[in-house]
Amino acid sequence: MARLADRHPANVDGRWYVDTRCIDCDVARHHAPDLIAALPDGKSVVARQPATPAEELQMWRAAVACPTKSIGTTDRAPAPADVFPWELTPGVFLLGHNDRRSFGAHAWWVPRSDGGLMVDAPHWSADLVTALEARAGVADVLLTHRDDIADAAKYADHFGARVWIHEDDRDAVPFATHTITGVEPTELRPGVLVFPVPGHTRGSVLYLVDREHLFSGDSLAWSWRRDDLVAWEDVAWYSWSAQLRSLRRFADAGLPFSWVLPGHGKWHGAPPAEMHDRLVRLLDRLAGSRAS
Repeated sequence: MARLADRHPANVDGRWYVDTRCIDCDVARHHAPDLIAALPDGKSVVARQPATPAEELQMWRAAVACPTKSIGTTDRAPAPADVFPWELTPGVFLLGHNDRRSFGAHAWWVPRSDGGLMVDAPHWSADLVTALEARAGVADVLLTHRDDIADAAKYADHFGARVWIHEDDRDAVPFATHTITGVEPTELRPGVLVFPVPGHTRGSVLYLVDREHLFSGDSLAWSWRRDDLVAWEDVAWYSWSAQLRSLRRFADAGLPFSWVLPGHGKWHGAPPAEMHDRLVRLLDRLAGSRAS
């Protein structure tokens, strides 16, 4: 729960506020970019109070997703029950309840007739479990890398789900039931392709679901500030050059995707040809910056 006593003094007057425990993970600004702004030190504050029911819902998503629970209302109103899972695009849900241990990484859920997919994991939430149980549940927990595990073990145990991780990040996930090997793309189950992309971590992977939804972990994202695809050299813990080679292999494979759905960074959808062209241009720019 947000702490009114720690309300940041730079918040605009009104019911909603952010307290000073913000860790600059950018999650709240992804959900409510027109309402929540960053100060020069990266801390988030409420820049404008919501004026419509849609904006009020944006603030609730930001509040429930916030990994430090720093967003709240002066009247301590409880969150609506149906804030998450949120169907971002048909067939893909954002789970919210981002976890501080993952520095606020997003986690995703795809309901399928043969059992739901959880991509990375959120903080444990009984309300979220109830919502997933009422739908397709969770048959597989697909971890993109070692950093964004959060409460994956609890969710996997509760749902009896398989847990997938690349062998090179396996030491961070002792509860994993299945390992991904090598660097070649592999179909884990019908419509679910894993594409290893060592770089951010040695065991980072992409998951491409139904040749449409690309769950990219921390290897690739959308920047709402730049309005384009991005990748970050300063968080390439294993190897930036390996990450560029990995993403180039993915681009060269020509696998279609119309959504990028990251752990960190913003999500975005566009026609597959546009997404592919943007990826190629990004890699060309990054290669050029290394050469200069």
